[in-house]
Amino acid sequence: MIILKSDDEIEKMRVAGGIVADTLSMIEPCISPGITTGEIDRLVEEFIRSKGAIPSFKDYHGYPASACVSVNEVIVHGIPGNRKLKEGDIVSIDVGAYIDGFHGDAARTFPVGKVSEEAQKLIDVTRQSFFEGLKFVKEGNRLEDISSAVQSYAEKNGFSVVREFVGHGIGRDMHESPDVPNYGTPGRGIRLKKGLVLAIEPMILEGSRYMRVLEDGWTAVTRDGKLAAHYENTVALTANGPELLTLRDWEGTEG
Repeated sequence: MIILKSDDEIEKMRVAGGIVADTLSMIEPCISPGITTGEIDRLVEEFIRSKGAIPSFKDYHGYPASACVSVNEVIVHGIPGNRKLKEGDIVSIDVGAYIDGFHGDAARTFPVGKVSEEAQKLIDVTRQSFFEGLKFVKEGNRLEDISSAVQSYAEKNGFSVVREFVGHGIGRDMHESPDVPNYGTPGRGIRLKKGLVLAIEPMILEGSRYMRVLEDGWTAVTRDGKLAAHYENTVALTANGPELLTLRDWEGTEG
């Protein structure tokens, strides 16, 4: 069942989303060679709790951390630990915050020091593919209009799109209907309506689209060992169009 949010509920989601945005802004300058993925997770958890919120991911279906920290070939759900980031890595950090009954959810991929041109292109294209999809978040459009725009932009730039993991509705629950694939056919899917809140999250791969999950049951990696990037925001469809709840100072000009 798809749950449309009232204006009051979206206002509460702005608070949760703002905490997520601030968490990612806080962690960005910490991303440098030598920091461990576990230290990133600790900083994320401490920051979210300092704002009076709860990390959405901690113990979610048994997930053991507050952040997903996915390095290089890890697509999503990288479990933080003792791995040290090194010069030339890329790292995707996915965080969620729960406060006053609602969740916010967003992810960014960061370069670690100086990275290759191809790695930076992957980061940039993944981010822009989100904004290409965002252009279609309008009342009356179809869900797969968003999906198709993400896929088209990524593939036009020589990259591929994960099929096994998708975006999702979000609100009182971390994952709600509908699923939001990053691939699709224009004109298909549910019709978009005011009050719909989606976590739109392109997961884009340098090589082939095929992936596998490691024995820990969480960590998803590219099958060919090539790089992966992830960019996500929580997006509310309001009377004034789409609003990014997890990106501060957005005025609808990006992309």
